[in-house]
Amino acid sequence: MQDGQVGWIAAIIIGGIAGWLAEKFMNSNMGVFMNIILGIVGAIVANAILSVLHLSLGGGMIAYLIAGFIGACILIAVGRLIRR
Repeated sequence: MQDGQVGWIAAIIIGGIAGWLAEKFMNSNMGVFMNIILGIVGAIVANAILSVLHLSLGGGMIAYLIAGFIGACILIAVGRLIRR
């Protein structure tokens, strides 16, 4: 975890936590595997959106958790819109 980057194992753990938090916040019902995917992909999506807006959360685990939570909430909302 040099230069504020998160390792693979930490990404899985933090992604799972971020996905689980988003699942509870958005009143969704997903499994553990989907929570991990939502958290990791959500962090990528949120960081991409923030970089377009020229904003940064910084580096490290807390920033990854926040980005994962925000991105997972966005992904859940988009998934709901598509299913309608």
